[in-house]
Amino acid sequence: MPPLHRLTLAVALASAPLSTPLLADEPQQALETLTVTASAATKTETPFIETPQAVSLVEREDWETRGAESVQRAADYTPGVFTNQIGASNRYDYLVLRGFADGSINNTFLDGLKVMSDGGSFSSLVIDPWFLERFEVVKGPASVLYGRASPGGLVAQTSRRPEFESGGELRLRLGNNAQRGAAFDVTGPLDAERRLAFRLTGLADAADTQFGPLEEERYAFAPQLTWDIGDATSLALHAYLHRDPEGGSHSGLPFEGTVVDRNGRRISNNFFEGEEAFEKFERDQTMVGYEFEHRFSDALSARQRLRYTEVDVELAQVYAFGWASPTELNRYFSGGDESLDALTVDNQLEARLATGGVDHTLLLGLDYQQRDNEVLWTSGAFPAIDAFDPQYGAGPSTLYPETRQHRELEQTGLYLQDQLAFGNWHANLGLRHDWVDISNRDPLSGTASELDDTQVSGRAGLLYAFDNGLAPYASYSTSFSPNSTTDQNGDLLAPTEGEQVELGLKYQPPGTRNRYSLALFDITQENVSAKLPNETFYRATGEIQSRGVELEAHHQLTEALSVQAAYSYTDVTLEQTGDANEGNHDNQVPRHQLAVWGNYAVQSGALAGLDAGLGVRYHADIHADDANTEMVPDYTLVDATLGYNLSRLGLDGMSARLNVGNLLDEEYVASCYDLNFCYFGAERSVTATLNYRF
Repeated sequence: MPPLHRLTLAVALASAPLSTPLLADEPQQALETLTVTASAATKTETPFIETPQAVSLVEREDWETRGAESVQRAADYTPGVFTNQIGASNRYDYLVLRGFADGSINNTFLDGLKVMSDGGSFSSLVIDPWFLERFEVVKGPASVLYGRASPGGLVAQTSRRPEFESGGELRLRLGNNAQRGAAFDVTGPLDAERRLAFRLTGLADAADTQFGPLEEERYAFAPQLTWDIGDATSLALHAYLHRDPEGGSHSGLPFEGTVVDRNGRRISNNFFEGEEAFEKFERDQTMVGYEFEHRFSDALSARQRLRYTEVDVELAQVYAFGWASPTELNRYFSGGDESLDALTVDNQLEARLATGGVDHTLLLGLDYQQRDNEVLWTSGAFPAIDAFDPQYGAGPSTLYPETRQHRELEQTGLYLQDQLAFGNWHANLGLRHDWVDISNRDPLSGTASELDDTQVSGRAGLLYAFDNGLAPYASYSTSFSPNSTTDQNGDLLAPTEGEQVELGLKYQPPGTRNRYSLALFDITQENVSAKLPNETFYRATGEIQSRGVELEAHHQLTEALSVQAAYSYTDVTLEQTGDANEGNHDNQVPRHQLAVWGNYAVQSGALAGLDAGLGVRYHADIHADDANTEMVPDYTLVDATLGYNLSRLGLDGMSARLNVGNLLDEEYVASCYDLNFCYFGAERSVTATLNYRF
């Protein structure tokens, strides 16, 4: 079937987000330096300008201005990220980080804890951005703090949290493809002493898709409670309840017929190759946990974060795989019934001290992750379908024996980090030791594949912060990711390992909100795992190298006009494959990406309260297969927004926004997994949103 998780490279570097300009009647903070932290990169509150690593921050106002309805779409303008790996599909948040496709599914963190998906199955979670305050994209290996991780980086999401000032928000949304949705968020104190605060957040969304009868539907609710037990102790309780009764599309079609003609004809980008009676995707996910912190003194504090996760996924899909005749596509069936339980906990002790003129921020941590997934997979064959004159109503022609697995993972990690500051110099040193156990068992036959491994990860970075706002840096870091996938003999593949050398320059002129960054990186990954869509086992493709440059700029030209831009070049090669593809460029990897977003907010006059934004994203040089026989045509996408603060009309707290994605309705193929699976990009979307804040 179309690939769910690809563990080989697929790179692109897009642009960074831009904060929405303040409207004319909102408080101005001109000439105030914007302090951006990169807490996910260090697990401590560290300014962006002092972090010797590339980090991109995407804030709520960024994606709300652009009308993004998923983390994947919220990252559209983020450097180091390719968000079009599976085109118009919104089922999972596919974020390809510096060319590594496992960065989206396996490297998502929420409030400091790993989101415990199972990358070898359909049990991958998503968090709706309505429930998030921001997220950071940390570039490059981060295993020293987080354990198993991709060398491309990680996505660290931060939830909306209870506040001790009362407030809330209501949102209504309508759009084409029958988009409709409502959401709410309310927070405030529960006692007169303001020691106890709550937050309740929820949404209900639904929409048709561009692919025949397929729909998307979501319901989510997050209750939270924060208790300041004393001046030095706090406890936060939180839950996230999420249900997707419909999961939209997740399908690819052949290169011939989508990118190029098939006997002089092209398949419509609205074509549905499946059978409605055999199409199903239901996902129920529940997360509950707590965060506890105690400050022994200004220099010493302890934290513990814990979360339990439960996910149930049911899947059925009829998909195409290659041509059966001049007009007909072969079709097959894939189904799944999975139940995942997981626990993760992170214990931290942070100390701040000074020795010999050097300030230290020491972080000692012990974390534990455990995941248990019971899966049942079914498969079969269906009659072929005419891609240009489809007739529906067929049933399976063949059903194959079902597969059952009990997939377990357990990881314990001990880590130590020292952040040193001496004068204008800032250094980061880290070391970690992990113990990992993985087991895939067949409950019917009793056969099992097991891995018992230990890994050591490290990181060293050095940065010099000039008084004029320039900050050059250099860093070295490593990563590992144990494979839960097996080869054709049923044996677990060796862990994937990576290392990166990064050189960079950051710049934030004192007294401004402007910031700029340049990063050059060289990543080598070994023991890479990959699976062909028509095979049931995985392969280790050897060594892959990703080299690139990322440029990012946020510039406030005037109080009204802000612009951000980014250019990225990435060269990803299959260094060691043992086959004819050795030395080729990896597919699903735009070598060039350019993105620009500008926003203008009218500050005075009759149009005060109005703001408009326009964005352009360009993707070029994308190979369609590892053999490098074909290329995906370059494409340019235009996004636009128009907003108005209705308080100018006496409707206090209300605002309206119109968003148009793919403004020119470009018909394009976003990328190809191989020549059998190419993914149509999203057609034009038009969404109107009405917000009320109180």
